[in-house]
Amino acid sequence: MEKAKALITIAQRMRALAQTGLSYSVSDYETDRCQELLRLSDRITSIVSGLPDEEIAACYHPMKEYVTPKVDIRAAIFNDRDEILLVREKADGRWAMPGGWSDVGYTPSEVAVKETKEETGLDVRVERLLAVLDKRCHDYPASPLYVYKMFILCTVTGGELAGTFDIIDQRFFALDSLPPLSLDRTLPENIRMVDELRRHPERPVVLD
Repeated sequence: MEKAKALITIAQRMRALAQTGLSYSVSDYETDRCQELLRLSDRITSIVSGLPDEEIAACYHPMKEYVTPKVDIRAAIFNDRDEILLVREKADGRWAMPGGWSDVGYTPSEVAVKETKEETGLDVRVERLLAVLDKRCHDYPASPLYVYKMFILCTVTGGELAGTFDIIDQRFFALDSLPPLSLDRTLPENIRMVDELRRHPERPVVLD
């Protein structure tokens, strides 16, 4: 059973990577390779589950997919001066807490660690979940996507600040001197919320 679950997870991860690759492919060669990975993913799932390849592929057809919210995970990271770590997004030149969309095959904690490493160069340890918010219920800009946002408190354990292809800069900021924020990703009230919750670990996770 454990081997079967592991193989299914690998197949799901393979499909997710291939699907993402199709979104960014710039040549017929790349498109063909991604489509082949999709077929291989379905073949693995078919062998493990005993279902026909066609039935597996049908599960992922857009017209038959049960639509669910996307999940955006943000890492709340503070230094010993009570400053919060923010990254400057290349997309709009504004700042946000490290994080992004959850990835298939990763737990929420693993996504927080991975995204922080990719966007800042820092290694972190997950401490606890602070909040799960329905984006619709807060003052984010209008979006075509329905999104849940998870905020996870993390502690730096190593590494050095370093840039990536989609992040221009990374810095710690005092809460009374925040830069212009990328409001689709991080609101000022989000920063106040995570700061308040980290100072009061006895408080429950904020929901909705």
